[in-house]
Amino acid sequence: MFQDVETSLGEVFMSLIISKFGGTSMGDATCMTRSAEVSLAQKSRLVVVSATSGTTNDLIQIGLLSEKGLRSEAEVLIQKIQDRHLKIANDLNADQKTVFELQTLLSEMDSIARGIFLLRDCSQKAKDVLMSLGERMSSLLFTQALQNVFDRTISEAAQQPSLTARLLDVREVLKTDDNFGKAKPLIDLIKKNCSEKLPRIKEESTTTYVTQGFIGQTSHGLTTTLGRGGSDYSAALLAEALTADILEIWTDVAGVSTTDPRLCNEAIVIDEISFQEMSELATFGAKVLHPATLLPAMRKNIPVLVASSFEPQKPGTWVRREVQKNPLIRALALRRKQTLITISTPEMLHTHGFLYQIFKIFNDHQISIDAITTSEISVSVTLDQSENFSNQLLHDLSAVGEVQIEKNLCLVSLIGNNIVHTPGVAKKIFDAVSSINVRMICYGASRHNFCFLIEDEMGPLAIQRLHHQFIPQTQ
Repeated sequence: MFQDVETSLGEVFMSLIISKFGGTSMGDATCMTRSAEVSLAQKSRLVVVSATSGTTNDLIQIGLLSEKGLRSEAEVLIQKIQDRHLKIANDLNADQKTVFELQTLLSEMDSIARGIFLLRDCSQKAKDVLMSLGERMSSLLFTQALQNVFDRTISEAAQQPSLTARLLDVREVLKTDDNFGKAKPLIDLIKKNCSEKLPRIKEESTTTYVTQGFIGQTSHGLTTTLGRGGSDYSAALLAEALTADILEIWTDVAGVSTTDPRLCNEAIVIDEISFQEMSELATFGAKVLHPATLLPAMRKNIPVLVASSFEPQKPGTWVRREVQKNPLIRALALRRKQTLITISTPEMLHTHGFLYQIFKIFNDHQISIDAITTSEISVSVTLDQSENFSNQLLHDLSAVGEVQIEKNLCLVSLIGNNIVHTPGVAKKIFDAVSSINVRMICYGASRHNFCFLIEDEMGPLAIQRLHHQFIPQTQ
């Protein structure tokens, strides 16, 4: 996958490649240096980075502890983050300017935590500012790591141009609404800002920009976040705005697998997968890509490479609009911790408007539904248990019909092509899981997906049996 660095540094980069590196790729100075080398080899023009691994969780915990008045416990985590980032800076031999800017960000973290402690209030607005510090610190340090790699490479290669790593505050371009915690990007404004701030990024062959994932800013200058896992989405939004040629997602796995290798040891890495298949796979449980990532890439038809910064020599997985092979079953996904809610009433029979009432209630409570099935007098929907549905939701649904709740379920999904038009698929599926009770089936809405609901503890067994039934050991 790597390019020949010595023969390519002096060439004008003809393609605009945007690379995103996840938290494990930012884990320490060694990881950052390795990722910087990948960025150079791939000729990335814009690099989007996540916070160092575990930092966002620590920042969230700092906010919660401070709100509860547990200042000393919060200070332990503050010190942990400070030690981690100062060590990376030291290991990178960071210059004085970088160290000063890092210390400024660390002071900001302490000040925000102190303010939350004094007010005993950690609003989502304050939490977004606090969480943004993870990416702001990692991008600062990665800029140093990338410049180190540039300087070393130039010193080893005669007659090569000087290369510069330049830090860009993504909040200057990635504008959002004010829905703090899960802000909605303002697509047209992002495109306008990118054209103004980075007008010659494709021609600037000696400059690589480093910026942050996950965060944005309102038109009034308030920091927002795009929701957990939003760094992939950030990179895709920037790729769309800049009309990139390639979007690369560098993580700690060597591509997209036919299923989670932790569930099935027969899982293999897929060489290519279509946008539609990957969208289904990400939505129904695959963790390698954030579900929203593909939307901007699909709108501009930008190929996406998913690969490992720890094993960059491996080819990874390409996600494209068109692929050469379209197998019946490409991959399997397992979405755990599902809740099934069933609303039943005889009044549904031959009467219009009940589905509208039910969906309106979920919409009013801002609850996302995963899968749905209906009968003459019942509607069943699955929700992720991370959704904090309230007693008020259940009360509102009870006004429509009798409500039943079942928890500790999982959603098994088979992702592929022309599933609904292929005879015998359902028989093969249920033959493979004949000893497992199936609680709900969702089939027919998409030609790329067949999913069913079972008890959570049976999920891994179902995946193993289905993988053995449908997935050959070569893709």
